[in-house]
Amino acid sequence: MAEQTITNLTIGWIGTGRMGYAMAERLLAVGADVTVWNRTREKAEPLTKKGAKIVSSPAELADRDVVFTMVGGPNDFIEVTTGENGVLSQGGRAPGMLIDCTSISEEASRQVREYANGVGTSMIDAPVSGNAKVVVAGKLSIVASGDAGAFEKARPFLDALGQGVSYVGEGELARMVKICHNVMLGIVAQTMAEITVLAEKGGVSRHAFLDFINKSVMGSTFSAYKTPAYVNLDMTPTFTPVLLRKDMDLGLAAARELGVPMPVAAAARECVQSIIGNGYTDCDFSALLVQEAANAGLKIKPEEKSVGTGL
Repeated sequence: MAEQTITNLTIGWIGTGRMGYAMAERLLAVGADVTVWNRTREKAEPLTKKGAKIVSSPAELADRDVVFTMVGGPNDFIEVTTGENGVLSQGGRAPGMLIDCTSISEEASRQVREYANGVGTSMIDAPVSGNAKVVVAGKLSIVASGDAGAFEKARPFLDALGQGVSYVGEGELARMVKICHNVMLGIVAQTMAEITVLAEKGGVSRHAFLDFINKSVMGSTFSAYKTPAYVNLDMTPTFTPVLLRKDMDLGLAAARELGVPMPVAAAARECVQSIIGNGYTDCDFSALLVQEAANAGLKIKPEEKSVGTGL
């Protein structure tokens, strides 16, 4: 039923970076009619071999039934939706539904939602947890908010992108969930770095220690997935320290506004700031491990062990 619904509607996709590309590819794989736009056209062109069409501006997607956005941040999101060439600003033409998967603030989301409502477009917030490899493995998780009826119409598309979607209510609630998620991401990554360095300085290899952790009650999808990076020091970016700092700052700002003390999160945020200050900006946030080892006076090197990701 889901695939039949998807193939009966036309889809627009805005943003084909690492995540957007992999997600659009999944919709194409189930036979969806997908037309894409990306600021750098060359990054989108390989999708044409999988059946996608490419347009020259977001405005050209205004006649699509459903439009997804997966862009760099709030300013990009506002521009591609309500800007001069935005998909919602074409006067008399607007998609029936907008599904945004970008991690942005509640304020930016609310601004575009109000605009979308004014032109007759339903908007669903649908930020995601995972990276491109997680998408390819079919294990992407999605949190969604917005009008309940609109969500039910969006569900088949969201289900096609990964292992399921959690609906958390009206308005911008999904944005709060995603920010909380990414604050936890920073805390857990720093904790994992600290205990791994402690074990190694005590004489235990990283791969052996993390093998035990992943098999224990403390193991998780995240710890297993990051194990290859921690063991072999592969800092190929999945999520950069700069992006993690941005989301942790959003979470801590919300905590101040709501009166929630977050001493552990605040400390982890400063650890992220530390690696940025030491030049780790365009790499993976697993660089937390490298900095922790340096702080402990421990010289670490890649263990060159074949370890699984758990995906």
